[in-house]
Amino acid sequence: MFTGIIQRAGTIKAMGTKANLMVLSVDAGPLAKDVRLGDSVALNGVCLTASGKKGTVIRFDAMRETMTKTALKDLKTGHKVNLELALRPDSRLGGHFVTGHVDEAAVVKRVERAKNWVALTVGISKTNRKYLAPKGSVAVDGISLTVGKVGASDFSVYLVPYTLAVTTLAHKKAGDRVNVETDILAKYVLNASPASADGGNGGVL
Repeated sequence: MFTGIIQRAGTIKAMGTKANLMVLSVDAGPLAKDVRLGDSVALNGVCLTASGKKGTVIRFDAMRETMTKTALKDLKTGHKVNLELALRPDSRLGGHFVTGHVDEAAVVKRVERAKNWVALTVGISKTNRKYLAPKGSVAVDGISLTVGKVGASDFSVYLVPYTLAVTTLAHKKAGDRVNVETDILAKYVLNASPASADGGNGGVL
C-alpha cells in the first residue's frame, strides 16, 4: 500500500529481458538505503518487488502482464521514474490509499500551461470513468492528485510548481501514456451500493 506522495524521481540505468520478464535497474539515489530485497516499491505507480540491489541501483522484475497493461513498456534507459516506498503503519497519510495496481495505461490528451499552473487532461475508459468524481482522488504515474474536471471520456488534474519540480509530470505531453489508478474507496463504495447489487435501480422496484 502507498499514498501517492512521491519520495524521489529515480533514473532508469538499464533495461533487459528474461523469459516472461522485463528487468529494470533504477538509480534511486539516497532512497536506496531504505530498500531491502523483497520490499515493495511503487515505480510510476506500479507496485514492484526489489529483486536486487547494488549501491544506489535497485533491480526490479516486471512480469509480462505488468509490461502489457501499464505504461512501463514505454520506458527507456535514462528516463526518470517516480518512486515511493511502501506505507509504514506509523507514516503520515499525506495523499490517499494507492495500491500500486494500475487500472489502465491512459493517453494524455492535452497539456495546458500558465504561470505556476499546469492542467493535464487524460483520457479514461468508460469502465474506469465511473470511479472518478470532481474533488476526488486519482493516482497518475503514482502521484496522488485531486480530480479537477470529469468529462465524458477524460478527466483533468491541476499541477502546482512543487509537483512539477519533484515528479516526472513536468515532461508529459499530448500522446504520452500514464498509469492511472482510480480511488480504491470509490471502487468499494460503488460496488457495494444497492444500484450495483440489484442491477442499477438503487433498490427501488
